[in-house]
Amino acid sequence: MPNITTDAPKLPWNYIAKLVCIGDSGTGKSSLTIRLCEGRFSASHDVTIGVEFGSRIVPVGPPANTSLGIGQPNGQQWPNGTPEQKKMKLSLWDTAGQETYKSITRSYFRGASGALLVFDVTRRSSFESVTAWLNDLRQIAEEGIVVILVGNKLDLAEQSTDIEGGSKRAVSREEAEDWCRRENVVKYVETSAKSGEGVEKAFLEVAERIYQNIEAGKYDLNDRRSGVKGYGTGGGRDMQGKAPKTVNLTMNDAVKSGQGRNCC
Repeated sequence: MPNITTDAPKLPWNYIAKLVCIGDSGTGKSSLTIRLCEGRFSASHDVTIGVEFGSRIVPVGPPANTSLGIGQPNGQQWPNGTPEQKKMKLSLWDTAGQETYKSITRSYFRGASGALLVFDVTRRSSFESVTAWLNDLRQIAEEGIVVILVGNKLDLAEQSTDIEGGSKRAVSREEAEDWCRRENVVKYVETSAKSGEGVEKAFLEVAERIYQNIEAGKYDLNDRRSGVKGYGTGGGRDMQGKAPKTVNLTMNDAVKSGQGRNCC
């Protein structure tokens, strides 16, 4: 009788994680989500009322994480060949930045495993608000939430404002990185939703750190409050019971992005 072998079906994703985008109104949170999920820039996006939703599947763990330098040193060699690439579905909740909607948006902080705290590098007041946003987040979200500081609108910062070549940048990279160290925020990333620069890197930085926490056993994948689930534990649906359209970021996309835009 011939030997019959069957390959286990490949999962569309291994984990799903809830992420929130927070920060002042007008910092480009919606544009970042649209750029990641739909690959386009919307210059005329309406002001977010409450929250908006998007999702994308990204690679996590080896071999993709070597280009980020998180968890695996660059040039890592695996003794048993290249491991199967794991994938994480990011359930993205873009929250309104206006004070009017804060009572609504704060409720979405619960159950989030990651957050992108966004400010506009050309508007200093939006940077001065990030501490208050972080305090609100840490009071409501689960302990240990992964937070990345994102300085958006890099394209505007690179434009000149006068004949002497003055910059529109109002917050330096060094100042933002110093703030991260003081507030125990793991990473600062600069982005341009308009050009796409740094956008994938920002979201992948969060996803990879969540994956490292999964590997370290820091989440109960059956506990809704952890903000992370394994495939099948929630019927393949998002954190609010919906089954949204997703955009799949392949391993080749990740590698090409890392080579072309300092992003994996």
